[in-house]
Amino acid sequence: MLDAGDADGTLARLQNAGDDPEALALQGQAWAKKAESAPLPPPPAEFKPDERRAIDLLERAVALRPDLAAAHLALARILEPHSIRFHEREREAQAAQAARQREAQTRRRPGRAPSAEPLPTPEPGVDYSPERVAREYSLAMRGDTGRASVEALIGFAVKTGRLDEAELGYQELVRRQKESGEPLAMYGDFLVREKKDPVAAIEQYRQALIWSPNDDATRSKLANIFLTRGVDYFNEQQFAMAEAQFAEAAKYIPDRDSPQGRLLTEHQAKLREIRVR
Repeated sequence: MLDAGDADGTLARLQNAGDDPEALALQGQAWAKKAESAPLPPPPAEFKPDERRAIDLLERAVALRPDLAAAHLALARILEPHSIRFHEREREAQAAQAARQREAQTRRRPGRAPSAEPLPTPEPGVDYSPERVAREYSLAMRGDTGRASVEALIGFAVKTGRLDEAELGYQELVRRQKESGEPLAMYGDFLVREKKDPVAAIEQYRQALIWSPNDDATRSKLANIFLTRGVDYFNEQQFAMAEAQFAEAAKYIPDRDSPQGRLLTEHQAKLREIRVR
């Protein structure tokens, strides 16, 4: 019923279920479903009444059965958008406060401190801090052998700047998806995009190609890393290092008429000219 979107029918079927943890979790998920179409609460309230009912039921479920992964996952999903909004408001307030302090530093008389505005405070009654949401996703992962909870943790951690937790999530995904190149390539993308560590990504991409040797996208990403490093070394006149990087790039560039191939050919020719001078 709930999978079909019938939240009211689910609640009707479970109204006499008592304190069974799984029944409480299903009721919580049903109220969360109803909350999706409920109107927004009037400011400054953070949560819709249906969301609060869902949270209460899910918290009761995990109190009775701490290993109930579905309830932890549902809790995290309800809390996540509120946690992200609060994180963003807090970050914006901190940035504005820092900007005011910098501006005041250039204008104020010595010894006069700029007035400080209070940072936003969370609504009392529900803990929707990033720490709590990450913890709920982690608890869900313990009882969930699939990908849903892991990918949810990764997505939340990236949005809230918790990159170390996101990286642990990718490592867990790699462990759960053995003999597959996809999670390794995803981990590599994360290392390049979020952690700004293309060197660490090289190993993940290479491992991905062991399982997916015809993955042209991953081959292109490896080629790009080595080309970029090669060009940087070349511009710094570290020609031996540049040559080594270009040799690695060549392993992943089958088409020398492609943009990557032309860039490689151009710089290898420049290196040959330097050697014969």
